[in-house]
Amino acid sequence: MKILSVQSAVAYGHVGNSAAVFPLQRIGVEVLPVYTVTFSNHTGYGAWRGPLIAPSDVAEVIAGIEDRGVFPEIDVVLSGYQGSDGIGDVILDAVSRVKATNSNAIYACDPVMGNAKSGCFVAPEIPVLLRDRVVPSADIVTPNQFELGYLTDTRPDTLESTLAAADALRATGPEVVLVTSVERPDREPDTIEMLAVDARGAWIVQTPLIPMKANGSGDVTAALFTAHYRESSDAADALARTVSSVYDLLALTNERGSRELLLVEAQEFYAHPRLQFPVRQVR
Repeated sequence: MKILSVQSAVAYGHVGNSAAVFPLQRIGVEVLPVYTVTFSNHTGYGAWRGPLIAPSDVAEVIAGIEDRGVFPEIDVVLSGYQGSDGIGDVILDAVSRVKATNSNAIYACDPVMGNAKSGCFVAPEIPVLLRDRVVPSADIVTPNQFELGYLTDTRPDTLESTLAAADALRATGPEVVLVTSVERPDREPDTIEMLAVDARGAWIVQTPLIPMKANGSGDVTAALFTAHYRESSDAADALARTVSSVYDLLALTNERGSRELLLVEAQEFYAHPRLQFPVRQVR
């Protein structure tokens, strides 16, 4: 499998491509990383250095890959945080060009815009771009519960309302919706859930809630779920593998007291997920 991954990059720590590439490689995926920024560290520190990469330069890198005749071999185009609407245009153009040469290729979009605790933390034009143009072009989308609400103009909180919102999002174009960080009032205390929905049904997994903020964990989640789903077309299996790997990554990071994901140390959890959490079909 080959994945063209268009995301940010940092030298220190693990977010964007700096979070997604290694876990994908560890499960045997060939990744073609294209960077949208090259920062010293993620912006959660409040200070960072390094350049934003102009959309035209990102497009040039992708064009150079196309020149090598690689597009027919690309199975997935993956995108995460989009710093400007210009990057969105570049990604959508790349998706169109890849699919023109490989009709089996898919586009997976992590529609990064915010979360329930922080609210929206991207430029005002980005959520509109994602909702109106990017997400409808995607085959797989991986919003958290907050992002799902924005994309569907709903307030998903119960299982029923979250399922309804996922269905509404699928109706706009995507075949598969993975809802991360699902928190509903009637769940068991100190737990969190993840929900996957496709044409065959809906499945949910519950894990203990690890009390930490982990920048980059969503990038790892989107990458692993996309690869597993593209390999098997089995949402329940992809969900089980992804949740297992990400939980163990977070548990190790929390246990060691690290602010940055211990991405390399946790590599066996990607290659050999323990599958310790049961997947429950809810529809």
